[in-house]
Amino acid sequence: MKYENILITGSSGKIGKALLSSELGKRKILAPSRDEMDITNDKKVSAYFEKNKIDAVIHCAAMTNGRECEKNPESAIKANVIGASNVVQAALKSKARFIYMSTDYVYPCVKGPYSEKDETNPFTVYGWTKLEGEYAVKKSENYCVIRTSLLDTKKITFDTAPTDAYVSKIPLEELVEAIIFLLDSNFVGIINVGRERASLYDIYKKYKPDIKPVSIKSIPKEQQRAVDSSLDITLWKEISKKDSIK
Repeated sequence: MKYENILITGSSGKIGKALLSSELGKRKILAPSRDEMDITNDKKVSAYFEKNKIDAVIHCAAMTNGRECEKNPESAIKANVIGASNVVQAALKSKARFIYMSTDYVYPCVKGPYSEKDETNPFTVYGWTKLEGEYAVKKSENYCVIRTSLLDTKKITFDTAPTDAYVSKIPLEELVEAIIFLLDSNFVGIINVGRERASLYDIYKKYKPDIKPVSIKSIPKEQQRAVDSSLDITLWKEISKKDSIK
C-alpha cells in the first residue's frame, strides 16, 4: 500500500531532512515544527492529529546524542519515551501505520551480530529510552520498528576509528530507501536494517581514506562506544530482495 498523508516527526534531523528531499516528498507530507507539535505535550499532539488527516507516521524525533542522554536522563526519557508514547496514542485513534526509528544500541553491544529475537539489554541511557519507546509502539496493530545505525558519509569529522569495534552502519541514502520500502510494505514487527558486519575503521576508510586506525581501548569510557553492535540482517535481506532495494 502506498501511503499518503504522512506525518514525519523530527523532520529537522538528518533522517527527517533526507526523507523530505527524497521521492517521499512527492506525497502529502506533514512536517510540523516543535512549536506546531511538541511531542512531549500529549494535548498538543492530540490536537495536531485531530486537525490533520494522517494515514502514516514516521517517528524520527528523539534525543540522540549519547553524552547528552547520560548527562540529562530526565530529558532523554521525556523526549524518547514520553514523546514516543504520546505520538503512538494519537496515531492509535486514527489507525495510522507507525514507523519507529530505533537503534542497534538496544542490544548488549558486546558480541554481534544480533538478530531481532536476541536479548535486548542496553548499556546506555539512550539505548534504554529507545527500547522503552519500542514498547509503546507495539500497542499499534500496524507498526514497524527499524533497528539501525546511521552512516553520514558526508560528515565524518573525526580523524581516527577503531579497528576492533564492529557495526552494521548503513549510509543515509540507503536507509531512506529502506524506510520508504517498509512504510509501504505490509510488514509488522521489528526488523534490523543495515549492512554486513564490519569494523568502524574499515567502514570509514572507504569514505575518508586518511583516517587513522586505533583500538577501542584508547577511546575514553565516557564516549561509551559499543564493542560489537553489529546486526543480523537476514530478515531485511529476505524482505528487501522482493523489491529493487539493494
